[in-house]
Amino acid sequence: MTMLAELVDLVIGVDTHKNSHSAAVIDASTGAVRTTITVGTDPDGLDELIAAADQLPGTRIWSIEGAGSYGAGLTRRLHELGEQVIEIDRPGRPARRGGAKSDPIDAVRAAREALTRQHLAQPRASGERAALAALMVARRSAVQATGDAERQLHALITTAPEPLRNRFRDRTTAVIITTACKLRAHPSWDLETRTYATVLRDLAHRCRALQREADTQHRAITAIVRSWRPDLLELPGVGPISAATILCTWSHPGRCRHEAAFANLAGVAPIPASSGQTTRYRLNRHGDRDLNRALHIIVLTRLRIDPTTRAYAQRRQAEGKTPREIRRCLKRYLARQIYRQLEAPPTP
Repeated sequence: MTMLAELVDLVIGVDTHKNSHSAAVIDASTGAVRTTITVGTDPDGLDELIAAADQLPGTRIWSIEGAGSYGAGLTRRLHELGEQVIEIDRPGRPARRGGAKSDPIDAVRAAREALTRQHLAQPRASGERAALAALMVARRSAVQATGDAERQLHALITTAPEPLRNRFRDRTTAVIITTACKLRAHPSWDLETRTYATVLRDLAHRCRALQREADTQHRAITAIVRSWRPDLLELPGVGPISAATILCTWSHPGRCRHEAAFANLAGVAPIPASSGQTTRYRLNRHGDRDLNRALHIIVLTRLRIDPTTRAYAQRRQAEGKTPREIRRCLKRYLARQIYRQLEAPPTP
């Protein structure tokens, strides 16, 4: 396997923060520190960092912590300049000898860790993926807030005075919201009843507004998925939200080196736990849990609507597999199918 030290002369490790970036330039062959610098995250600071790197001759690669968060601006700028960029996770910091801790030290660690990696992770792409990620964050927040408002509405109805409670008795949530939106306080009601009526009406209007916001974002997500990878929506059980979750994690061709790496990223690849004469596997609870959840939802949908999936489940159940084990097998198969679909160029 080709090591990074054989490909480049310099590795620039960057420890990113909200207002500053600390960088350390490491000699790839010896691991020695050539220079360190701390700059701001504004355009002038990024220009200063790139100019400092240009003063050192040789081929280079950037090893950035948090390339998708605090380092997103720097990563985008480097890609525009055609620089090589890899992403390093932010691991739990080990105890340092003598308690030493600083941003330049973390930058040096990021560069040296890149030299020890067998597989280098590429930062996620911008463009459609970044737009989908932003919409997914906003929609998830709106959906969660809608659920909170609906639960508050139900809780207040439970403790409301009887004239109000009677209007909502044995009603569905949709009917409760519609009824609460039309509530008006009567002058004959006491202070408690009038206040409850006002609060219930405000919560119902909040539910409606959040639902409209989530619907608007859902339509925008669907439009991007259909224009970017419509072939993904042709797979059984894959809807716009599941497809967007998958695309946000996958990002672009080549980011996952093979389908097993994609399955491990999704947390559906069993972890070997064999010892001696015992061969067994441990359940994988790592990886991207949003991607894992999307695969789980697709499998549940296929078990309801896809004859091939249902026939497979019945055959494995006859072999003694439990429903949970069958779903895990299906999620691993689904990760392989989706990876191959994504890596192939979309058909026009």
